[in-house]
Parts: sequence; structure tokens; C-alpha cells
Amino acid sequence: MRHAQEPTYSFVILTFVLILINTALAWFSVKIIPAGTGGITLVYIAVAFMILFTLWFGAYGAIAAYVGTLLAGVLTTESLLQHPEIAIIWAVAGLLQVLIPLVAVRMFEVDLTLTNRRDWTIILLFAVLINNIVGAAWGAYTLSLLGPLNIAGAFSTWLVGNIIITILIVPLGLRFFTEKVSRSKLFVGKYWD
Repeated sequence: MRHAQEPTYSFVILTFVLILINTALAWFSVKIIPAGTGGITLVYIAVAFMILFTLWFGAYGAIAAYVGTLLAGVLTTESLLQHPEIAIIWAVAGLLQVLIPLVAVRMFEVDLTLTNRRDWTIILLFAVLINNIVGAAWGAYTLSLLGPLNIAGAFSTWLVGNIIITILIVPLGLRFFTEKVSRSKLFVGKYWD
């Protein structure tokens, strides 16, 4: 049985590194593959890694997802930079997209190596579908606070792109890398420990 340990500087460094990775991936996604709708990209590669990091590193990954989303948003979208109050609310979309699978995985005691159908189903429902529906709805709505926006178009672009990227990366990342990551002292079995 693993003993709970107090967070150390290792978790601070981990969170900082994850923020940098998430910000870089998000910036890359928005700048390289834009959808023409401010702050939305056709393929948001960062979301899949944010989910993986949160499932492996708990709330530290979730903090990094929120901050990475916020930083990338203000770095890539002029209207979010001009309205930081909306950017702070908008970035909650990234947080929701990682917290939903984290809570589901912990609540249903999913084996992250995905050795059975039940675990695959929970991951597909909560780390690919439900979380992306909620994140796309939140994100599209909050972007509409910046000015005129086709909310349905923004929602569907966000949702479809995220579902495609998360279904390709998240289950495979969990299946093939969880065993190695879980042996690390930085792996978080619950939320903080």
C-alpha cells in the first residue's frame, strides 16, 4: 500500500513543467491549426495531454491544465488578452475537461492500464465524450461574451476536434504508458497523494 506523502518541491516543479508543456501544446494547436473562430482550433492537441497528465498526476495536472489553457488563451487570442476577466472564466473549460475524467476515474476505481471493457467504457465516456461536451459548451459560451459568435459553430468545432484527438491519444496513452508512469514517485493515486 502506498503511503500518503506531503507535497514537496517535486510537485511544484512537476506542476510548473506541466504548465509549460500544456501552454506550448495549446499555443501550437491554435497557431498552427486555427479554425477561424477566436481561441478555437480544429485539432487541440493539448487537451489529450492535459487529460493524461491529470489522470497520472491528480490535481497537480488539473492546476496545470487550467493555467496552461489560460496562458495559451491570452498568448494566442487578442480578445482574451484584452479581456482577462473573461479569459479567467473561459479557461475553466480546460479545467472541466480534465476534472470530469479525474473524478470519474477515482470514483469508479478505474485501472488506468485499461485491462478490461469496463475501464475502457468509463474512459471513453468521461475522458472523451462527456468532458468534451461540457468543455465545448463552456468554452463556446464564454467566448460569446467577447462579442458576436456563432455559438453552435464554435461548440461543434471545439467538440469534434477534441473528441477526435482524445479518442486517438488518451486511451492509448493510458494503456501503454500508465504502468511506467505509476512506478514514479510523482504518480498520484487519488487527487493529491
